[in-house]
Parts: sequence; structure tokens; C-alpha cells
Amino acid sequence: MIEVVCNDRLGKKVRVKCNGDDTVGDLKKLIAAQTGTNWEKIVLKKWYNVFKDHITLDDYEIHDGMNIELYYN
Repeated sequence: MIEVVCNDRLGKKVRVKCNGDDTVGDLKKLIAAQTGTNWEKIVLKKWYNVFKDHITLDDYEIHDGMNIELYYN
């Protein structure tokens, strides 16, 4: 289990526990459950790299305690 911290820079910071073999789409659904937003409207970025839904967290080298930027479409 890894813990990922997502910050939307508007005052909302979400901590989510997930597995490394989960996809980014699974992570978005966990974030949506905590924030109350639709998971399809969530965009996850690190610097200018936009994470795609079908790729796993291990493939993006997302580790325990990592910060990810949270945006809304």
C-alpha cells in the first residue's frame, strides 16, 4: 500500500491509500469518493505531465508519500 497526496492548490488536499499496481483511473475514483466530484472531471498532473487513466502507478513511478497536482475539467 502506498499513500498519495493530491493537492488542488485551492485549499483541498486529499490523502489516498492505494496499491502500486492500481491504474490512474482507479486512483481518480478513490479521490472522487473523498472529494465528492465526478472522477471523469479529475485531471492528475506532475509538472506538465498529464497522467493517463489506463497506465498503472508503478509505470509512472509514483511512490509512497508522493505529491500529485489535482485539476478539474
